[in-house]
Amino acid sequence: MEQNTRKNALFIVPVLVGAALALGIWLGSLYVPQGLPSDPVVENSNKFSTILEMIEDKYVDSVDHDLLIESSIEGMIAKLDPHSAYIPARDLDAVNEQLNGNFGGVGIRFLIHNDSLVATHVLPGSPSERSGMKAGDRIIEIDGENVASVGLTNQDVLDKLKGKEGTKVKVKVYREGETVDLSITRGTIPVSSINASIMLDDEVGFIKLNSFTYASSDEFHAAASELKSKGMKKLIFDLRNNGGGLMFAATDIADEFLESGRLIVYTEGRKSPRKEYVSTSKGILEDVEVIILINSLSASASEIVAGAIQDNDRGLIMGRRSFGKGLVQDQSEFTDGSALRLTISRYYTPSGRSIQKPYGEDVDYSNDYYDRLTSGELLNEDSMKIDKSLEYKTLSGRIVYGGGGIIPDQFIPNDTAGASFYLTNLYYENAFNHYAIKYLDAKRNSMGTFDAFFKNFKVTDAMFNDFIAYAGTLGIEKDPIDIVTSRSTIKNRIKAEIARHIWQDNGYYMVYVQEDMDVQEALSAFRSGKSLTSMLVNP
Repeated sequence: MEQNTRKNALFIVPVLVGAALALGIWLGSLYVPQGLPSDPVVENSNKFSTILEMIEDKYVDSVDHDLLIESSIEGMIAKLDPHSAYIPARDLDAVNEQLNGNFGGVGIRFLIHNDSLVATHVLPGSPSERSGMKAGDRIIEIDGENVASVGLTNQDVLDKLKGKEGTKVKVKVYREGETVDLSITRGTIPVSSINASIMLDDEVGFIKLNSFTYASSDEFHAAASELKSKGMKKLIFDLRNNGGGLMFAATDIADEFLESGRLIVYTEGRKSPRKEYVSTSKGILEDVEVIILINSLSASASEIVAGAIQDNDRGLIMGRRSFGKGLVQDQSEFTDGSALRLTISRYYTPSGRSIQKPYGEDVDYSNDYYDRLTSGELLNEDSMKIDKSLEYKTLSGRIVYGGGGIIPDQFIPNDTAGASFYLTNLYYENAFNHYAIKYLDAKRNSMGTFDAFFKNFKVTDAMFNDFIAYAGTLGIEKDPIDIVTSRSTIKNRIKAEIARHIWQDNGYYMVYVQEDMDVQEALSAFRSGKSLTSMLVNP
């Protein structure tokens, strides 16, 4: 019983992450103006108004008029499909912010560490950098208000530091034994959709994209151009855990890989005629071999890119079956600040596959990740459910299947090496991030170059034991067996997080991928000596 409990506990965080991403997967959207409602809608709206009036007039208790209306709308939309959604006015700005890829603020990443607000990163060129703020600064006052040791929350910090471009915020920071007053003029802060853009060796580049925003295609183009200037001939494009976003960003990015005239994706719906998206001659990666990494949380726009590459036999798809979100939403905004995202069509890969997985009253759609976990699909390719009646062919005649998600050309089992309940707790309590701050308080100014750090820095046994002891101060109880199981992974994450605090996300991922099985499998495929064409024919 104890062993089963331990195994179940390992998946608490992944399942929660899966659920959170599933809720956000409807972000993929195609904006198409809609017509006026028909007469039956008007008639039924009269019935709705009558019932609402009866409730307000006769119901035993007082009612919240706006809440009744919004609850009714949400209930109605829930009967349609999993990705149509009503967005209340209070949430719309935050939702659009994710797609816009920017917000008004000061340009720092922060962590509340020992009741102290720490600027872990100061973004290059940001208002904070221009004001003189440095990574590692403790912010002790914001606009004259003490924020040290007062039970500050992350939302409190966002409320105090975010704001309209051009407005000012005054902060007092503690740095190396003295306080410094800074005046920051808020600006538009870009939220990059690229986590990492690095060279893994002399020929192989690595780009990790976390979402498809308005800026993603430009950001991807710039990242790919820089890597090509460094000699990139092969690319590992990481779309794992990418829940999607804007369709045009996906088609623009897919276009970078495809020669002119190739079908990328098409959409079609009851009231939406078929519309095809075809590649142009502008692609800068047509001569670069590509492997795309996907997993069960790669969805929507991620699946457009993976499907286009797979069906055109342009690259190798590796990992685990993707989410299976093939519905396209149109967003309409109302004068009260709310919005409706309504599914208007389905999207199809070039071979004709609709990769939307089944949904409906008889399908437990929201628990799909857990179902894949318990069925063994994430660990064993033979456990994958494939509907062989939905058989399609790629440009060269390879067989691919529809019915729910992109099935990879080469399956990689979910990496459970090093996984433990203890490691999950370390992630949950943000222990690696807190420890990096503690470590760098004394050593930040003596870290040297990244190349020297990458080659020479070792997490010694003494440092490892210090980390375990520090984790105990965060309330993480020691588990000797788990600590042995996760030892190598923990050491890697300590080094990676220290690198992130000094050299941003590129530094983190350069260290992290050394123990990332998916990335290492992709590297092995590239280094095997086989051509990508031969791997596609006989993966």
